[in-house]
Amino acid sequence: MKNGRLMNKNRCSLDIAREVLSIVSVKVRKTRIMYGANLSFVQVEKYLSALLGSGLLEHDGNFGYLITERGKEFLKLYKDYLEQSASLKEKVEKNAVDRLRLENMCFNNKSVVNQNRNFNGFSF
Repeated sequence: MKNGRLMNKNRCSLDIAREVLSIVSVKVRKTRIMYGANLSFVQVEKYLSALLGSGLLEHDGNFGYLITERGKEFLKLYKDYLEQSASLKEKVEKNAVDRLRLENMCFNNKSVVNQNRNFNGFSF
């Protein structure tokens, strides 16, 4: 586990942006970001450029990168988004189980009736 979550084989760009912004909560150099987020040089350049352009990250001119207030807001919103997504996923999964149960009650009732008729070997 890294940063409280399992590392997926394929991360989406938002996950990587979150990872980079979490790393730059203290001023760090590009190399630290690259290793901390497990990115190649080309990838780190791409993400730093995008995050700088979006105002989520700032560069001090001495190779140091630091998160902005807007970047902190992004992290909070993304955390909320992940929590809501997990909650919705649980609800959808429960809903699917409930639907299967209803389908079984509706369309598989013959097996339930037969089980009741042959209770303990006695036929009713």
